[in-house]
Amino acid sequence: MPTCFIVQPVHPAGLERLRDGGVIARIATAADMATIAREIIGCDAVITRNAGLDATAMDAATALKVIANHGVGTNKIDLTHAAVLGIPTIFTPTANARSVAEHAIALMLAVARRVPEADAAVRAGNWDLRYAPGMLELHGKTMGLVGFGTIGRMTAQIARAGFGMRLLVWSPGAPDAALAEAGAERATSLDALLRQADVVSLHRPLRPDTRNTIGAAELAAMKPTAILVNTARGELVDGAALALALREGRIAGAGLDVFAVEPAPVDDALLAEPRAVLAPHLGGATDDALRETALQCADQILDVLAGRRPPHLVQPDVWDRRR
Repeated sequence: MPTCFIVQPVHPAGLERLRDGGVIARIATAADMATIAREIIGCDAVITRNAGLDATAMDAATALKVIANHGVGTNKIDLTHAAVLGIPTIFTPTANARSVAEHAIALMLAVARRVPEADAAVRAGNWDLRYAPGMLELHGKTMGLVGFGTIGRMTAQIARAGFGMRLLVWSPGAPDAALAEAGAERATSLDALLRQADVVSLHRPLRPDTRNTIGAAELAAMKPTAILVNTARGELVDGAALALALREGRIAGAGLDVFAVEPAPVDDALLAEPRAVLAPHLGGATDDALRETALQCADQILDVLAGRRPPHLVQPDVWDRRR
């Protein structure tokens, strides 16, 4: 029977789907690449999450026929080496999109209404927080969306339908029809978006050209009452510049689910900023999303092992020259 190596925990529904399809699951004892390279030997498939998969692990898995990326971002997988070896990589571009979009809205609300601070105040018996200034009502405000893929569009939909927010989009590749359908306006530039937005929500993939999309200059362009939300990739933001802007009160706050280094080191300046609401990269970690993501991984693995072309290939050209 074929074997699928599970690098990090996935929803039991995915393991059950594999078993029903005649595939045995082998669970990694640790998610570091040295361990993976030792334990993946002989496996036909692999499911990995944010640990990714490096060239050494791929070389050790001489029987590997498919790499399943549990989620959207594939920057932790050595896709170039996978292509050289003829190993198709699949991903799950829609499985957790709704959950991540809801989380972006949750972070926006948490910052605007100072939810963590309010919770701490009640527990400490400090009811005078309600007299403090600085809380923001979101109705009618402008949401600036940097990137307008599936998650960005879902976030925009919630913001417009739930809060009556004006939508401003900077995404050079987004078609006009998508903006029109969402009721959004196209910003002429990132700078134009930043100067108008009350909430800036990031939804770009990580590439060399998107790293530090938000740096010191971009933060300086934002309103002092604005909120930055990042549920995409930590490297889109210059963390040191953001921490300084928060410390100096140059923006109102930030809601961050992702960091350039995860877990964030204890000396990361953002951890000391009370104006930041932080989460440990759990935007797509609802039970609903985890179940659907694991099932999409399992179904596509079964497709590949049966010789069927899966629906979500990261590098479609590899399929016709696969192992």
